[in-house]
Amino acid sequence: MNFKRLSTGLLLIITIGATLAFIKPEDELITRIMAQLEKWRADHPQEKVYLQLDKPNYAIGDDIWFKAYVTVGSEHRLSAYSDILNVDLIDENDSVKRSLKLPLTAGLTAGDFALADSMTEGNYRIRAYTNWMRNEGDAYFFDKTIAVVNGISNKVFTKTTYNYSTANGKQKADAFITYTDLNGIPYVNKPVSYEVEINGKSVSRGKGITDDKGNLTATFTTNATVAITSGHINTDVKIDDKHTVTKSLPIKALSNKVDVQFFPESGALLNGVFSKVAFKAVGSDGLGVNIKGYITDDQNTQITTLSETHFGMGTLNFEPESGKTYKAHITYPDGSEGVIDLPKATDSGYILSINNYRDDKVFVTITPGKNAGSASLSGLTVIAQSGGELCYAGKSKDDATAFSAAIPKEKFPSGIIQFTLFSATGEPLNERLVFIQNPDQLKLAVSSDKQTYKPREKVTINLNAKNSDDKPIIGSFSASVIDETKVITDEANESSIFSTLLLTSDLKGYIEKPNYYFTNVSAETKANLDILMLTQGYRRFEWKQLLAGKFTPIVFRAEKSLEVTGHLKTFGGKPVPNGKVTLISTAGGMFVLDTVADAEGKFTFKDLVFRDSLKFIVQARTVKDRRNLDITLDNVTQQPVSHNKNWPDIQTNINDGASAYIINSKRVFDEQVKYGIGNHTIVLKEVVIKEKRENQFKNSANLNGGGNADQTLTSKDLMYGGGMLSQVLQGRLNFVIFKNGVPYSTRSQGTPMQIVVDGTYVESDFLDNITPSDVATVEVLRTIGNTAIYGSRGSGGVLVITTKRGGGDTAYNKYAPGIITYAPKGYYRAREFYAPKYDDPKTNAAMQDLRSTIYWAPGLLTDKDGNTSMSFFNADGRGTYRVIVEGIDADGNLGRQVYRYKVE
Repeated sequence: MNFKRLSTGLLLIITIGATLAFIKPEDELITRIMAQLEKWRADHPQEKVYLQLDKPNYAIGDDIWFKAYVTVGSEHRLSAYSDILNVDLIDENDSVKRSLKLPLTAGLTAGDFALADSMTEGNYRIRAYTNWMRNEGDAYFFDKTIAVVNGISNKVFTKTTYNYSTANGKQKADAFITYTDLNGIPYVNKPVSYEVEINGKSVSRGKGITDDKGNLTATFTTNATVAITSGHINTDVKIDDKHTVTKSLPIKALSNKVDVQFFPESGALLNGVFSKVAFKAVGSDGLGVNIKGYITDDQNTQITTLSETHFGMGTLNFEPESGKTYKAHITYPDGSEGVIDLPKATDSGYILSINNYRDDKVFVTITPGKNAGSASLSGLTVIAQSGGELCYAGKSKDDATAFSAAIPKEKFPSGIIQFTLFSATGEPLNERLVFIQNPDQLKLAVSSDKQTYKPREKVTINLNAKNSDDKPIIGSFSASVIDETKVITDEANESSIFSTLLLTSDLKGYIEKPNYYFTNVSAETKANLDILMLTQGYRRFEWKQLLAGKFTPIVFRAEKSLEVTGHLKTFGGKPVPNGKVTLISTAGGMFVLDTVADAEGKFTFKDLVFRDSLKFIVQARTVKDRRNLDITLDNVTQQPVSHNKNWPDIQTNINDGASAYIINSKRVFDEQVKYGIGNHTIVLKEVVIKEKRENQFKNSANLNGGGNADQTLTSKDLMYGGGMLSQVLQGRLNFVIFKNGVPYSTRSQGTPMQIVVDGTYVESDFLDNITPSDVATVEVLRTIGNTAIYGSRGSGGVLVITTKRGGGDTAYNKYAPGIITYAPKGYYRAREFYAPKYDDPKTNAAMQDLRSTIYWAPGLLTDKDGNTSMSFFNADGRGTYRVIVEGIDADGNLGRQVYRYKVE
């Protein structure tokens, strides 16, 4: 076979079985496909994001360090398209706890999150995306779930297991909860109260006493039709007369039901054709389940067997017969059994079969159904594409009766390849995904001058990078060094630059342990990866829409710089053309920028560089130097937080196996407090300050009386907020979290707070319909003393909002006509990783060195010979230290290497 990677104007000659097909540029279908793919690729460049984290899991008080790689296209070259990256830290209630905006330089940046002492333990997510990526939806964002444990103030540790059954037609769950201290000593005979919340609603409450082993059973039932999207058991355990500890325990499933699906290769079963069928068994917790069983026909004759091979996935092969139907008899892990119908086989259609087991070639075969006729393959076209780039095209001759091809893998880029079979009229008939793992990635050699070191000894790690042709490359790399005696690692369950950029960033849905397929690659891992391709679907675009020229509309443009934009209007709402607008900031030295509004009153300040939380004054005048105008600023719509697509990765017992890490975290905290370093919370005794003040709440509709609330804010507290009201209030309201603009009290996270605006009860999602500058006061009612008067409406807490009116407080962010203050989201200035230098006499050698992340180097650059190095000092910990190096070169070739050494 001879063929080339396609581009417009090439003549493609392909040997197809015993026939020879000449595909010329004037071939209508292929020419149209090529043109539409090129247009789609040009109009919709596919950006992808990967974040290398310094370690897999964290503790309260830790810092999260990351290096971001933003690539574009199937060749994964560093993107020059977007120049800004957004990174969010999201808790398990889908509330954004921290949001960063980072400048990209040639697709690269680095950042960090500080996990404050005031945070709660639990499952968190790190989400990263560019504004341009929002056009394709958050399914393709980088999204990693991490566990954050609490070793600083946590006195109660839990372990929860669930048992499921059916009672009176309902799903019954028994949660067996064990309460212990850090050393595993159980809390015996301790009163516990609990509330079960499913999908934001309370379904059960109860009380109990722990037994002699610290155990308590919480039982709840739900309707059989309920599907869980979120769930928690919130428990309060009284450990002594003065201390009651609240623990929130995740619920991932409501039953032990297993969903089993069958996927015929390329989408169809044909009678009389020996076929491959993949299957996937998924438990209610979203993870793969081991099953076994067999296939029978409608005469109950056993045809073949099936058994799980990997994460609930496997394949079976058989030849369906006309007039027969087939069933799968399944045995589940608990011993129960079930019968499932297989997809019905037909006499018409085609099977697009691909054998991907050889390292050098992909074998493609098209088999028609028996009703296809004598010239059954006439006019068929096979297309293979990756990221919108056409890699292969084969077309049968008019009288063809067979279609097979052996395609060298070197003609494809590494990653997901979509094969599609088209009819003579251009209708897509069958689809098959394959994953190509070519030896075309970077070869990284990581070394040190010896394998064993002493604590606090200086270590130099050397890196040499070459391409697949053994030539040195210049590339950008990041490296982390961690102490494996403190941090638990599971390489198969980690995110890597390979698993993210080559696999998960192109597929919707959850993939269990994606790095398994790139760790110790073997014939077995490749075979399992092919099974994964049989059970997943590629949905970057739909062929029918693409060939019709119906592309996803562009709503979000690529961010090239920070901007401040808005409109000038009269107070009657008419545009003010050609008005002069001035942007002023006094932080770090005064600067002033001027611009002129266009004919529609729109103005823009482009190419700005400013840090986060910087405050501006925007001032405007008309052409006639009058100030009596209204300034309206544009706000970028906040990216909503959807349900965690990787929710199966949520850990029910985040402390499992992490005792060494938790103990070390506590020791780190104590040591830092001892020496007065670190940014830690110090709890002070209560101080009561009494002061007479003006009645700012005289117009309040608070049923307790204006100002009688758990917390109050006035317009002065809100004057520097930018964005929607929920964004302005986020972080300003104590013990209140926001989920997609809806406020929830931490006392009752499953019930939205009631919003009262000027005495009117409105829906909980009404908040962002209120302009922040129109708000005079906000009163937060959370405790029972303040919410009781509202009855059932106050069960989740109440937000009382009073808007500005004559005679009220008129101080707000619009100080006067033609003047407005603004605090837009600016660039976060990443911190520098601190590592002690023990050859410096200024270093405090008396302080214990308990680091779990020994070193973090996000900016390693290899020279023309492919070399670079980094040096650091070991901590006091003895054991195995793990070095992880990842990176990319200018051609988009990826590299990852893990290296270990001993400290004794």
